[in-house]
Amino acid sequence: MPGDLPFQPWAKELMEKRRADNSKDNPDAHCLPMGFMQFHNHPQPRKIIQTPDVMLIIYEANSGLRQIFMDGRPLPAKTAEPWWYGYSVGKWEGDTLVVETRGFRDAEWLDVRGSPLTTEAKVIEKFRRPTYGTLEIEITIDDPKAYTKPWTVKVNQRVMLNTELIEFICEDRDATHYVGADATK
Repeated sequence: MPGDLPFQPWAKELMEKRRADNSKDNPDAHCLPMGFMQFHNHPQPRKIIQTPDVMLIIYEANSGLRQIFMDGRPLPAKTAEPWWYGYSVGKWEGDTLVVETRGFRDAEWLDVRGSPLTTEAKVIEKFRRPTYGTLEIEITIDDPKAYTKPWTVKVNQRVMLNTELIEFICEDRDATHYVGADATK
């Protein structure tokens, strides 16, 4: 984003600390699910599988999986157990898939920089195919606990038809090279 994200002071301080630590605590570095935006920007491929009731996004990296329920159900109550990728419900508006996601874990890594995403977050994604080989995703983050106002970014991805994902196995022992990481594990 031009300038920077509209951080709340604590969120900016946390992101700067994470960057100063060379992102050693990035969940991806420890074989845990990547941040929500990190997956949208990650270079490894993903596969989208659509059925009438659910859409699955399978990420090759760290074997990530997102479920987007398309059966008209509401989002669960705020008391629901938080998920790494939150709870997602979607609907078609013309040729655009609109997905609303809530129910994230607290102070997650949103992106590779370490920007936080909290339990208060609501994310709206709008998926479109403007051309045959392009997927455009407009993402709005509304997290009043971490940011002073909602903000929107657009991600463009290349569509690779008729391809297969490969098996991706992550081993946490590889993270010992990070500065400050506990090398005894």
